[in-house]
Amino acid sequence: MAFAPNDPAVLPGDGPVIHARVERLFARRRRLALLLPVLVLAYLAYLAHAFDLAGLAQRMRRDNAAILLSDSYSYRTAVTRDNRSGAVTVAIGGSRRGLYDPAREPDWVQRTGDTTTVQLPGEARVVIGPAETVVNLPRYGTITARLDATGHVAATFPPGPRPDWINASATRVAITAPEGRITITRAKTEVFRYSLGWQMFFFTVDSPYHGKPAGALLSAIVSGERIDPARGNLAGIWHDFWQNDQWTHAKVAEALFETVLMAFLGTMGAALLALPLAFLSARGFTPLAGVRFALRRVFDLLRGVDGLIWTIILTRAFGLGPLTGALAILLTDTGSFGKTFSETLENLDRRQIEGIRATGANAVLRYRYGVLPQVVPVVSSQVLYFLESNTRSATVIGAIVGGGIGLLLTQAINTQQDWELVAYYILLILGMVMLMDWISGRLRRRLIRGGGAR
Repeated sequence: MAFAPNDPAVLPGDGPVIHARVERLFARRRRLALLLPVLVLAYLAYLAHAFDLAGLAQRMRRDNAAILLSDSYSYRTAVTRDNRSGAVTVAIGGSRRGLYDPAREPDWVQRTGDTTTVQLPGEARVVIGPAETVVNLPRYGTITARLDATGHVAATFPPGPRPDWINASATRVAITAPEGRITITRAKTEVFRYSLGWQMFFFTVDSPYHGKPAGALLSAIVSGERIDPARGNLAGIWHDFWQNDQWTHAKVAEALFETVLMAFLGTMGAALLALPLAFLSARGFTPLAGVRFALRRVFDLLRGVDGLIWTIILTRAFGLGPLTGALAILLTDTGSFGKTFSETLENLDRRQIEGIRATGANAVLRYRYGVLPQVVPVVSSQVLYFLESNTRSATVIGAIVGGGIGLLLTQAINTQQDWELVAYYILLILGMVMLMDWISGRLRRRLIRGGGAR
């Protein structure tokens, strides 16, 4: 700051005082500049201690993370031998719904008497016999496992240190190799062979359309003979796809509809309830200060309690179901809409309303032509934005109230096995949110342009 010599605000003896004041100001700013990084570092150190980041790194199971990731984009076919009965089954995912008929087993499974040979990628091979199991891994060597009379697993390994992807004890041998996973216990011997893709996404193994190329199915629909003599090709293909027991497409579609319906009912119900209440809580529309104050506190209460808390409370009151989730969204959004709508009303251009009043129009006409044209574009844009946001929230709420795609996602996660279903549901949720975002964005732009034109 420069001072002119003839400035009447600066006296001849004020120079040292001003200089000392400026020095104190700069010294305080230097201390703040040093203190801020120290506070940030202290906060980060507290977070590292509170969340035990060092222990988290030690507890991390990279092998489990790799299995989870691979299960999300690939499927596994299990060859299982019951070591008590000697029965051998081949099933996708190890599930009975994916059980192969012995006459239609994959060509990489060969049976010779009581011996089953499983060919794995990379020239690896597992030979499962009644007395022993031989695992040949070209990059490691040969592992032999035998069951003794007491049911213990006696395994021999190639010389040298044993890799960490082999876990062996007296009762169990588990091998998690890049070629596949092998588990040998007293009860069973199991080999998992991984393949890319989502198997049985269209048809289960017991469907006559399973394994047929898409071109062959299309040709059969157009002009081919019936693949299933009891049904037409188009009807049979659609039925076996839509009623797929493994991927449950019909159930998933219903769950997606429930999720969107939950968000729609909650958002639109909140908007219809909040709009008249917003008029009662806005200055210039309600002269009673006590009414305005009471309604604003109600809005604070409704939006101050998180939607998940309302969900838990309403579940105890009304039970499980999508309607409970819609009510939870309605309560939370009524508070948010009430606040935003009332603020919109308070910031209206009063000149437009006064101009209509000057024509002699009554209160109904003033609201119709002076208030609504200004309010509708803004309110509609806010409602559409909340609808888009609530589509995501309805997924989490559905997991609590037992409805929608959120419930299916939670069930798939709880199994700790169906990670391909988890990936499928997540992709569907992302697609649903992106679609709602696109639709609401286009509608908001049209409403804003329309509001500006008026």
